[in-house]
Amino acid sequence: MLQKRNIRSLSSDELSVHLSEEGFPKFRVKQIIHWLWNNNSSDFSSMHNLGEALVKHLEESFYIDKLGTKYTQISRDKTIKCGFSTNEGHVIEGVLIPTATRMTACISSQVGCSLSCLFCATGKLKLLKNLSPGEIVDQVVLLEQLAQEHYQQGLSNIVLMGMGEPLLNYNNVLTAVSILTDPNRYGISPKRITLSTAGISKMIRKLGDDQVRFNLALSLHAADDEKRSEVMEINRSNDLDSLSEALQYFHEKTQTRVTFEYILFKDFNDSLEDASKLAAFARCVPCKINLIEYNPIGDGKFQRAEVYKTEAFKTFLEERNLIVNVRRSRGKDIDAACGQLANKIR
Repeated sequence: MLQKRNIRSLSSDELSVHLSEEGFPKFRVKQIIHWLWNNNSSDFSSMHNLGEALVKHLEESFYIDKLGTKYTQISRDKTIKCGFSTNEGHVIEGVLIPTATRMTACISSQVGCSLSCLFCATGKLKLLKNLSPGEIVDQVVLLEQLAQEHYQQGLSNIVLMGMGEPLLNYNNVLTAVSILTDPNRYGISPKRITLSTAGISKMIRKLGDDQVRFNLALSLHAADDEKRSEVMEINRSNDLDSLSEALQYFHEKTQTRVTFEYILFKDFNDSLEDASKLAAFARCVPCKINLIEYNPIGDGKFQRAEVYKTEAFKTFLEERNLIVNVRRSRGKDIDAACGQLANKIR
């Protein structure tokens, strides 16, 4: 029996070759792509202008890997967390974050994660699979619908900061971004998309080689190899020197400013000595720094840095002419904040 393929993982050229081999005209490719991406179709029978024979062939040869919505939770601060279900029954989470100036979709790239960062709830889950391009795009589509439904406005920004490490699902993530930014599909500006990575040097270099136009954020959290390796195992194979070199290469290729994300943990990485090390590391490329509040994940290993230390840390960096923002947590009461995504429903 012929095993069905995921049609949304085929490129336009691959689909064109397939149709030609089966005796269907190539102009059908554009129609099928329009149904899949512009009309967001979930079944072939709705593609009424393709003709009965082609619809039947598509049903026999392919499937559409649409996400479903398993649950939705709304925070006191109006953040919305969604649990999305895959065809196999896996659940991933995405978050809609409304502010006065932005409507941001935070989306996932994998089911679970393999990196096991100590401060992250997702890191306690097993990695089950990479999300397909269609499953990544679907999160944006579904969160856009929620933004229109609840706040009567569309998305302004997309961040790949949910479950998983995007650079370990490189091809699918870049394919999804190409679909989202294609003027004939969703037409989102790449400058409104940010990919956040825990730091995989060779893949950061590959982003440079591919001359991507979206934004890059590095989850740093310590500018000291010993401390960073303690909380992020990935640092043992991708230390700060290798990351610095990779980021410089990325910037040379793309001319894109990098964002450093730095969660402040009480009495761990919140001293002025830590700030001095961060300031020194941040000189490797043009950058901005986001200081992030720690969000508890229930194991008691870390605590949020005290407010006065956060302000002193920020001031120290600003006095050295660095661009610094303090990011306040959103959606904490529904486990939707940074580092809390773990398919937990309250």
